[in-house]
Amino acid sequence: MTLSYDVIGDGPAVVLLHAGVCDRRMWASFDAPGFTQIRPDLRGFGETPMPTAEWNNAEDVIAVVDSLGIDQFSLVGSSMGGRVALEIAARWPDRVTSLALLCAGLRGFPSTPDADEFDEQEEALLEARDIDGAVELNVRTWLGPLATDETRDLVATMQRHALEVQIDADEVAPRHEAFEISAISARTLAVSGDHDFEVFSNIADHVAEQVPGTHRVQLDWAGHLPSLESPERLNPLVVDFLRG
Repeated sequence: MTLSYDVIGDGPAVVLLHAGVCDRRMWASFDAPGFTQIRPDLRGFGETPMPTAEWNNAEDVIAVVDSLGIDQFSLVGSSMGGRVALEIAARWPDRVTSLALLCAGLRGFPSTPDADEFDEQEEALLEARDIDGAVELNVRTWLGPLATDETRDLVATMQRHALEVQIDADEVAPRHEAFEISAISARTLAVSGDHDFEVFSNIADHVAEQVPGTHRVQLDWAGHLPSLESPERLNPLVVDFLRG
C-alpha cells in the first residue's frame, strides 16, 4: 500500500514525519525554501487507511521515497515520526543525510511516571469510548503554553480523526525490526522541550550519547510539538540545520 503524501517545493529532498496526535497537516506552517518536502500520512492517520496486514512504518516511508526516485534525503520527525525517523536512519544510514528529531520517541526506551500516568488516563477514556475526553486530554497534554487556540483546534481535528479511524479497526500488529541507533551516520539534531514529559528529554540525551556529533537543543519555551506551538521559533532552527 502506498501512503498518502504531498510533495512541495524544489531542491534537496526532506521527508517530514508527523506526530502520533497529528497527521501530515501539522507541517502546513513548516517553511523550508530550497527543499523538496515530502509529507506522508502514516498508516491510520490523515488520508492513509489502517493496515489490514502486518506492516512496518519505516519500510512504508522508504517505499514512498523509492517511488519518487529519490536516493538520499533528510528526515524531520516529530514524536512518533521521530521514532520512525530513527529507525530509517539506523537501517538505511547511507540514504539519510540529515536527521532532525523533535521530541522523538524511541521504541523500548524506559518510560517515566508522568508519561505512564497519561497512558493510563488515555486508555481509560478510549475503553469507555469517550473520544471527546481523549481528544481534550491529548490537546491539553501535548501542546505547550505558546500554542494558539487555532493550533489547539487543528491538533484536536487531527487527533479526533485518528481516534475515530483507529478505535474500531482490526488489531494488526506492526512488524518491528531490530536496529541500533549507533549505526546512524547522518548529521543529527535532537530537540526537546521543557514543558514536555521527561522521557523525551531522556531520549534526546540518549541519542546525543549514541550518535557522535549530535547537536542537542533543549527549548525552554516548548512542549511536545514545538513546530506547531511556535513555528517562527522552531522553523529557522531546523532549516538552518538542514542547510548545514
